[in-house]
Amino acid sequence: MMATSKTVLVVEDESDLRQLIGFNLEREGFVSDCAATGEEALRHIERRVPHLVILDRMLPERSGDDVLSHMKRDPRTASIPVIMLTAKADESDELVGFAMGADDYVTKPFSMKALMARVGALLRRVDAATDDDGGSRITCGPVTMDADRFEVLADGAPVTLTPTEFKLLKALISAGGRLRTRDRLIDEAVGIDVAVVDRTIDVHIASLRKKLGAHAGWIQTIRGAGYVWRPPVADDD
Repeated sequence: MMATSKTVLVVEDESDLRQLIGFNLEREGFVSDCAATGEEALRHIERRVPHLVILDRMLPERSGDDVLSHMKRDPRTASIPVIMLTAKADESDELVGFAMGADDYVTKPFSMKALMARVGALLRRVDAATDDDGGSRITCGPVTMDADRFEVLADGAPVTLTPTEFKLLKALISAGGRLRTRDRLIDEAVGIDVAVVDRTIDVHIASLRKKLGAHAGWIQTIRGAGYVWRPPVADDD
């Protein structure tokens, strides 16, 4: 059992499933809040920012996609990790969820034990993002990362990242110009205890590049191998 006082918001319109998830979270030592609609979820978040959100995509009043988009636009909630729940099992739907800013994606029906493991793994990832290297400050090229503050600056301007994107960028910069394969990035930025497909990393990289804007070229693709962080040059991918 994981002893913690961290709050997890469960947003699910199926009452039985919502209560079951909440019960298992409490049993694992978390504090659980529950919401049945998208609007209710946003009101919960406004009152008390949770440490993590378990968010169903298909919700009344306001979809889970809308809730996620709203969260990512608000600097106060943009870095909250989100696990999406959905009955859609297509890989394309999963990639859409990641592209919107979700940190993990669970399809129904699912194992409650597996969901609890994913919650624990994602929160450990967040803790690692803020605790690594004793809160050291890393600067490489136009980007400065402060792990203690969970802060990223590009040419002095703040860049809001999800916990996964933060870990991914840190893994690339910390490599010192060396190649990082997709498998290595999955281990370092997502975790060895979370099952993902290679394309998941590609989607996170695409999102990271978009957020870096004019500095996206620092993340370079090595075709068939992985990615590297280095100064962009003409005609480089």
